[in-house]
Amino acid sequence: MANLSVLLMLACAAALASSAAGLRVELKRVHSDPGATASELMRRDMSWSGRKLTSLDDTLTAPTRKDLPSGGSYVMTLSIGEPPVAFLATIDTGSSTIMTQCGSSPQYDPSSSPSFTELPCNSSLRPELCADKGCPCTFNQTYAVGWASGPVGVENFTFGSAVAGQGQAVTIAGIAFGCINESSGGWGVSSGLVGLGRRNQSLVSQLGAGRFSYCLTPFDDANSTSTLFLGPSAKLNGTGVRSTPFVTDNPWARKQYYYLNLTGISVGNTALDIPANAFALTSDGYGGIIIDSGWTTTSLVDVAYQKVRAEIINLVTLPTVDASKETQLDLCFKLPSDASTPAMPDMTFHFDGADMVLPPENYMFLGSGVWCLCLESATARSGSVLGNYQQQNMHILYDVANEMLSFAPADCSTL
Repeated sequence: MANLSVLLMLACAAALASSAAGLRVELKRVHSDPGATASELMRRDMSWSGRKLTSLDDTLTAPTRKDLPSGGSYVMTLSIGEPPVAFLATIDTGSSTIMTQCGSSPQYDPSSSPSFTELPCNSSLRPELCADKGCPCTFNQTYAVGWASGPVGVENFTFGSAVAGQGQAVTIAGIAFGCINESSGGWGVSSGLVGLGRRNQSLVSQLGAGRFSYCLTPFDDANSTSTLFLGPSAKLNGTGVRSTPFVTDNPWARKQYYYLNLTGISVGNTALDIPANAFALTSDGYGGIIIDSGWTTTSLVDVAYQKVRAEIINLVTLPTVDASKETQLDLCFKLPSDASTPAMPDMTFHFDGADMVLPPENYMFLGSGVWCLCLESATARSGSVLGNYQQQNMHILYDVANEMLSFAPADCSTL
């Protein structure tokens, strides 16, 4: 369930922390399209065994990449093959596949890399990665507005780059990935995907990380960097840390996604009258709410979305305006000539044992002459998604080994 579009994604440089074994990645928001405005980007919606981290204590740095001056996405910089070919890949907790575009230079060409091998026929990853039962293995994945397919192989992946006095690159052999030779849908600046989901083929699983964390810089900050940690170096320190367990008592909950138990939503001091079972994951795998770094605008089942929408209308005295074509958002207000926005209370997502407090900038989108509720409606069958727009300036830890999500407000540009 990846949404490569709208507003946010992940730009980074890879580094391994010397003080604790694990992968440390500096994050920077990357602009994605030379002619695209933020509103145009809102229209795009694409849902889409090597060395273990515990054995690594190298310190790595790698250059961050700041792209074009409009739009925004979060991608990870890494290299593949021998000699290493660098590429940008969207990080996505809503999927588990590692994939990259393959072809002739400057793309990675597996036929030119002596370290490439086909995924062995007896690999434990075959049932999850292969679209067919034969050997060699091929994959075929369908997303909201596109698909990708190609052969599956095993390669060397290089994280980081050598910088004088700042560590060295580390190459990890034996990582299984999908080699995209056919696809549809827009990829923006990204040429691949790094899945951080639950399945065996994700980067988290293949590196034996056990835990990872990230901190997403604000959408309106195009210059700052923040950090992704993989492995033991992923931790939260200080005050304000809240923790909520992943849903694990449902047979569907551990298939791929990180499901949470959302019990209610408040706007300011007003607890919204949302049915108790609105965010429940059913026994046949429908509904529920997941947290997804690759999905941008949080989607709520309609019965909950309508309650939030009504409360926002009740609080904002500005006139409403139809800006859905420009923003793909249902509720927008026309700004006054001075472009000032009214004061708004925090919105709180009440999870099992932990409240996630969202300041107005994490749920309202400021566009050209409009101010919009940055939430969308979802069907009861598709369920809800906590997107990355709502995760701005929040350090979020996925403790996969202990089935726990922790988070704390943070200035991600200084983490």
